[in-house]
Amino acid sequence: MRAIDTHIHFSTEKGHLMKDPRVIEAMEKYYRNKIIYKTDKEMAQDFIDLDIKAILMPIDCETATGWSFCGNDYAASMVERFPEAFIGSFAGIDPWKGERAILELNRAVKELGMIGVKFQQALQAFYPNDRRFYPIYENCVELKVPVLFHVGTTGAGAGMPGGGGFRLKYTRPIPYVDDVAADFPDLTIICAHPAWPWQEEMIAVLLHKPNVFNDLSGWSPKYFSDSLKREIGGRLQDKMLYGSDYPDIPPQRWLSDFEALKFKPEVIEKVLYKNAIRVLNLNL
Repeated sequence: MRAIDTHIHFSTEKGHLMKDPRVIEAMEKYYRNKIIYKTDKEMAQDFIDLDIKAILMPIDCETATGWSFCGNDYAASMVERFPEAFIGSFAGIDPWKGERAILELNRAVKELGMIGVKFQQALQAFYPNDRRFYPIYENCVELKVPVLFHVGTTGAGAGMPGGGGFRLKYTRPIPYVDDVAADFPDLTIICAHPAWPWQEEMIAVLLHKPNVFNDLSGWSPKYFSDSLKREIGGRLQDKMLYGSDYPDIPPQRWLSDFEALKFKPEVIEKVLYKNAIRVLNLNL
């Protein structure tokens, strides 16, 4: 196993999140990457060919966007059918669905074997520290599964009038994620992406809160700032996880650009798979 990609999305038509052709067009321009739908098997083969085990991140944002959700059952079936490609999946949970969200969370973990919960606050239009959603986190502590929050800017709506209506205010690390980390010290929190333009805030939270980790998806490593590179190779080397944000960023591109940064071998091993095994309690 070359690496564990802790943050991927679907490249299949059924699983692809974006349903609005205008948003899809904007995403393609933002990432400079044409969206081409693949079959389930073709998607799995992308990771098999690279000797990578990947973790799926479905997103349920039906309440805020009206986009249909592919369903956690579909994500779980991908893991079951292609274990040589996918090592697990987080559950897509819409926080606005109230009690139904709690029921789906329990079903996803207990019956489908999902290993965490995925949120994308810009698409779901909520602040993580809104106490209306604290029962979800309490449930995650009981189930002993991590939550993942999107931090920093997003490619969704980028370049569209009004950013497609998506608001970046929901994705700032301080105070929103930091509050949750303080209120739930036993909850493992993973923040997805380098958190630009609040990257220094993200670094501060990572240094201050032992229960917070960072996956480095969504950005090519060649664009990492000097301060982020310094922390990856130094104080925060045990808190960083490899993630690509496939299909928007091809895993091979991310890995090639990361290798070009010339980190020490022990740091590379931690980022590419050792930290993920520890943080996510993966049974390999």
